[in-house]
Amino acid sequence: MYLATTGRTDAPPRTSGAGRRVPGTVLALGAVSLVTDVSSEMVTAVLPLYLVLGLGLSPLQFGFLDGMFNGATALVRLLGGRLADRGGRHKRVAGAGYLLSALSRLGLLLAGGATAGIAAALAADRLGKGIRTAPRDALISLSGPPETLGRSFGVHRAMDTTGALLGPLAAFAVLRATTDAYDAVFVVSFCTGLLGVLLLAVYVPPASGTARVPVTPRPRTALRDPAFRRILYATALLGAATIGDSFLYLLLQRGLDLPAALFPLLPLGPAAGYLLLAVPVGRIADRTGRRLPFLLGHAALLGAYALLLAPLAWPTAAAVLVLLGIFYAATDGVLMALAGPLLPARGRAGGLAVLQTGQALARLLGAAGFGAAWTLWGQRPALWMAALALAGALAAAGRVLPATVPEAS
Repeated sequence: MYLATTGRTDAPPRTSGAGRRVPGTVLALGAVSLVTDVSSEMVTAVLPLYLVLGLGLSPLQFGFLDGMFNGATALVRLLGGRLADRGGRHKRVAGAGYLLSALSRLGLLLAGGATAGIAAALAADRLGKGIRTAPRDALISLSGPPETLGRSFGVHRAMDTTGALLGPLAAFAVLRATTDAYDAVFVVSFCTGLLGVLLLAVYVPPASGTARVPVTPRPRTALRDPAFRRILYATALLGAATIGDSFLYLLLQRGLDLPAALFPLLPLGPAAGYLLLAVPVGRIADRTGRRLPFLLGHAALLGAYALLLAPLAWPTAAAVLVLLGIFYAATDGVLMALAGPLLPARGRAGGLAVLQTGQALARLLGAAGFGAAWTLWGQRPALWMAALALAGALAAAGRVLPATVPEAS
């Protein structure tokens, strides 16, 4: 059955007592994500520099690779969600994804600069992320009552972002200590990734929290729900107008004429903003509804695009990084908290995988399109097109997103 909220937006009624505490499963998964993000962000921080400046890829080639491998997670997300929903195997499926991503660092090490080897390693990393994301978010969603999901996802994303903050610092330290040896970054990243897998195996209980959520006798398909479809459509529209962080960092590096050694530090700005704002924004979303923060987060991203169109200086660049952090704090976990209550327990991972897949495919189009526009017409016309596309998508999403969200029970 479905219980629709009345007289207010998608915020569930507030409760007191134990429901206000963050479940232990969320904290354990946050620790796993923290360590794993140190590993992954070490590579992410140096990858645009390595591919574009080191190996000489054009913006079109980089955009294609970046978008393709992000989009390649689409079918794997669906598979991971479906496998996790069968028998409550969320932990095992997530663990397989974490392990695959860790092993991909060895692929980068063994590739030796060969484009095919790098492509295969990147594909393995993205596939691992695709496998683990929906089961992990389903575990978070199932670990506590719906009215606290904003806070739970906020705490998890804050811990996750702590790793994202430490990863570029670790990459910077390794590059400084080894005189720009990218292989050393890949080795340290691999060892750190294995530690994340170990933490998951030891501290995250299997299928935790699922007993607290009523299970429907026959789980419905996520796409049959009108409210879920509208969230999916809005997310896809906005994702197609998102050009990707790597391009933003390249634009900042070129506009500021930033030395290559300092490039890995650029992600620290958004990570710090995300870390500081994830929990407060999650609490606000729990109280006032998750629709408005989600839209305002994309408005912050539009502001970042607009600033990049202005003459670039250090204060402007700092504002761009802050706005990018606000964007992630107001959209990443908030989107999962917005859609999660629509889905029954036995179909939670699969439904979230559908949503994440739609977003990944849309961002594939956005990254490839921006890379092509940059190569053909230059970075400034391409950025104008991206800003106008995001403004249009934001206006459309404001009309598409449901004002009220029912809950599955």
